[in-house]
Amino acid sequence: MRKFSFLAVALALFAMLAVSGLVAAQSPVELNLSGWSSSDQENKDLQAHIDDFNAANPDIHVTFNIVPGDYGTAMQTAFASGTYPDVFYVDAGKFYDWAKAGVLANGKDMIEDPSGIYPALAAGFTYNGDLYCPPKDFSTLALEYNKDMFDKAGVAYPTADWTWDDLKNAAQKLTTTDADGNPVTGLILPADFNRWLPFLYQAGGAPFDASGAGTFNTDAAKQAIEYYNGLVTDGYASTPDKVDSGWGGEALGKNRAAMVMEGNWVIEFLKSTYPDLKWGVSELPKGSAGQATMAYTVCYAVGAATKNADAAWKLVNFLTGKDGEQWVGEKGFGVMPTRGDAAAAWSTRYGDAMQAFVKGAAYSHVWQLPAGYGPVNDAFNGALQQAFAGQILADDVLTQTQDVADQLSGGATATPSS
Repeated sequence: MRKFSFLAVALALFAMLAVSGLVAAQSPVELNLSGWSSSDQENKDLQAHIDDFNAANPDIHVTFNIVPGDYGTAMQTAFASGTYPDVFYVDAGKFYDWAKAGVLANGKDMIEDPSGIYPALAAGFTYNGDLYCPPKDFSTLALEYNKDMFDKAGVAYPTADWTWDDLKNAAQKLTTTDADGNPVTGLILPADFNRWLPFLYQAGGAPFDASGAGTFNTDAAKQAIEYYNGLVTDGYASTPDKVDSGWGGEALGKNRAAMVMEGNWVIEFLKSTYPDLKWGVSELPKGSAGQATMAYTVCYAVGAATKNADAAWKLVNFLTGKDGEQWVGEKGFGVMPTRGDAAAAWSTRYGDAMQAFVKGAAYSHVWQLPAGYGPVNDAFNGALQQAFAGQILADDVLTQTQDVADQLSGGATATPSS
């Protein structure tokens, strides 16, 4: 009786304290999800998706933290301190560096239905044979064009059957001046490694071999650089700044370029900023080896140092699993879902006119470099700027880039998907 009486009294006391608010309910697990800022609408959309997770999981609370300034530098500082977010964005270009550094939790056996992810995207976040983090969404490069300019010049619209010759011929005919005497370029070509790479792949080449060694001394690389650089030096293409623009989408919208190569991020930009522009989109032209384009993607990684791994993986799978990618297809701001079974939702939203972006997923190559190979990107871009200006030859771009790659090849640990 005494034990029973003691228990009864204890329970009664606990009930009284609970009613009076002196006994707090168990606090939810607090998770920090960090990334960089996108457009205001995309930020709002992601926050709405996170709010859905919080509502469905009252035992977990996620705070989305937009990191100000340079994201990569901020994360490196956080890694060095040993205190960094539970979940965070990892750009494909940084993946190998950060995986090698040991700051990413291995997603082996933790990721929902990895086989449903587009193979090229999954390969981009695979390290030593394991898929570390599932991709958030992705974009592919395609060819966007100004319909009014094509109509005025009497040039047929681009198609998926276009070749390099077709692109060059059209760019030549469409290079002109506007009514105010301002130059209008046939095609925007940035002095940027990742925009040249589709032409390298289309020619049958690749930037690195299986060991991570640079392969810029091949016939395919020479063919691609001479074509790409030649479009500029012949006067049929230019960088965005030559037509008073910051990037291709702006040049197209301002009627200062007839064609640009941008990803599906351009869709919402043109719709909101240049709603009266009549434009279309086509797959990139074929090279001697066929079709190729680039895929730009980011994964949601779980931090290796998190103390809330189970909750963190629950969030990651909510955002990138079958239902999560269906949400991206239905509501994501222009970006495409990383699972093929969600592609139909995106296609329904944007219609047949935008299918070139979706089709590119089948023959895309993820934009990324082996760990520590940032100097290769810098060397190529600097040399290409000189070639565009006529200061060096196109072949010199490859020679300078190969020299830097050779200096780094001894430390290569992984290669980009190809």
